[in-house]
Amino acid sequence: MQIVIYSTVFKEKDKPHVQQLFDILADRGINAYVYEPYLNQIKDKIDFKRDIGTFSGYVDFRMKKMDAVLTLGGDGTMLRAVTEVRDSGVPILGINLGRLGFMASVEKAMIEEAIDLFIKGQYRLDSRRLLYLESKNPVFGDIPFALNDCTILKRDTSSMITIHTFINGAYLNSYWADGLIVSTPTGSTGYSLSCGGPIIFPDSGNFVITPVAPHNLNVRPIVISDDSVISFEIEGRADNFLITLDSRFEMITSMDSLAVRKNDFDIQLVQIHGHSFLGTIRQKLAWGVDRRNY
Repeated sequence: MQIVIYSTVFKEKDKPHVQQLFDILADRGINAYVYEPYLNQIKDKIDFKRDIGTFSGYVDFRMKKMDAVLTLGGDGTMLRAVTEVRDSGVPILGINLGRLGFMASVEKAMIEEAIDLFIKGQYRLDSRRLLYLESKNPVFGDIPFALNDCTILKRDTSSMITIHTFINGAYLNSYWADGLIVSTPTGSTGYSLSCGGPIIFPDSGNFVITPVAPHNLNVRPIVISDDSVISFEIEGRADNFLITLDSRFEMITSMDSLAVRKNDFDIQLVQIHGHSFLGTIRQKLAWGVDRRNY
């Protein structure tokens, strides 16, 4: 079995858990390939009991058969890993060394159990839909897709912007706001949720359109089919605006033609036996917990 270890930043407080992971992989005879920038950070701090390889990026999937990508961090780390996995079909298993962790569902105390269950095949693959950004100018190069969301935001001014929005060419609304979020079901627990958007189940086949601080109080988030194409025209006092795909951002102008649609491929997330989306949101959001006497 061959696994890619992906992370971006090594923190000293995480050293015991990172060491434990590499010890477990060595004991189970698993070949580990470490993302090269991360390997440069840990090579003098971790004791490797077994030879490890390096992983440079997306092209390596064409040269080596990998069974999974194991991310160390939080949901942000998993989002960055998606830009390397792309359409390779290699599933992603997230170990949560961060804070909330909706996607990175394996907690630090469960690392050994999760690895053993994965080896035994006691897991399922959740297919997660991505969104794709179409633009006249290719602002995100060869990775114009996102697992969580695409946002259009104001920049360099306190004045709000106007985002004229269309669904399949039909006029929907002109949002006077600080910005607009188009979220996948996976991203519904991210930025969209913090702006009042609903939680959407991962397999629901929807997009969520959520305004950021809208001027009109009767404007609310809406849920539409992910077979829709959502296009935008942007106006504002500033010359430039901000557009993001997950944690990546670029500058655009009102002359840029933008549209969001369903991506041509999905991403596979590993769900270890005993874990579920329902269990995750109950745990992370403390649903059903009465803390009044604590």
